[in-house]
Amino acid sequence: MVEKFTSEKKERLDKIVTEHFTDYTRSQLKKLILEGNILVNGEIKKANYKVELGDEISFEAPEIKELSIEPENIKLDIVYEDDDVIVVNKPSGMVVHPSPGHEKHTLVNALLYHSPLSTINGTFRPGIVHRIDKDTSGLLMVAKNDKAHQELSAQLKAKSNKREYIALVVGNIPENSGTIDAPIGRSKNDRKKQAVVEDGRNAVTHFEVLKRYGDFTLVKCILETGRTHQIRVHMKYIGHPVVGDPVYGPKKMIAETGQYLHAATLGFKHPTTGKLVEFEAELPDEFRIFLEKLDKKSKVK
Repeated sequence: MVEKFTSEKKERLDKIVTEHFTDYTRSQLKKLILEGNILVNGEIKKANYKVELGDEISFEAPEIKELSIEPENIKLDIVYEDDDVIVVNKPSGMVVHPSPGHEKHTLVNALLYHSPLSTINGTFRPGIVHRIDKDTSGLLMVAKNDKAHQELSAQLKAKSNKREYIALVVGNIPENSGTIDAPIGRSKNDRKKQAVVEDGRNAVTHFEVLKRYGDFTLVKCILETGRTHQIRVHMKYIGHPVVGDPVYGPKKMIAETGQYLHAATLGFKHPTTGKLVEFEAELPDEFRIFLEKLDKKSKVK
């Protein structure tokens, strides 16, 4: 599969693709540029080539034949399924697809045992149209065939999907609602992290306060874009990191049950019928129980 995008800024080719294709390291992408897997306007360029505004960058992922994913009989919480789509409620702690260090027990291993999946994303990510982090729970749409995958991916690109998250964040947010419009890219200080950076990719998160618990705030976050770790990075950026976040949150609040971030609502146009469909998933037990504890504390006060 060839993925294409249009450059929105002038920058070195290796830097632009590093920010765009976050599944790969910069050194891996430099090698792919050298091998001709990454082209600018259909031509091979060097890693230090200065990309211009409007240049089309195409990336053909190398075929990985040596890895075969083993289907595993892991219980799934399937919210909806038909011949084209599976909507699954992923538990916190489960990795979505195999990667170095997480070759087994992923959502993809479980899905392959359950059903055939689309082949567009190759060996590593069959059926996966979009992802949520390991420690985030909630709804994902999965494509069972290539036609459905292409249609759902197009909706993501057009920002026509509905994706709403519930998050418990540190501190008391004074505003009842707001929009965080801040570009996200790799952190200059830690390449394993994402951060708000001046030359990052456009990222927009809308939020609404649902309830205040004194030292904590429960918010609904609505994604306009879908950058890696977007909600976690944006909430930290405004001084209210997600409770339990092992990377961006306070160390003293790391939770054994994962971060308190849940993909609660997912809506999209069905790839075959064209009908608008919407699904909801209740908060996982550990999230709900923690909120009940906060409720009791606030009543005692």
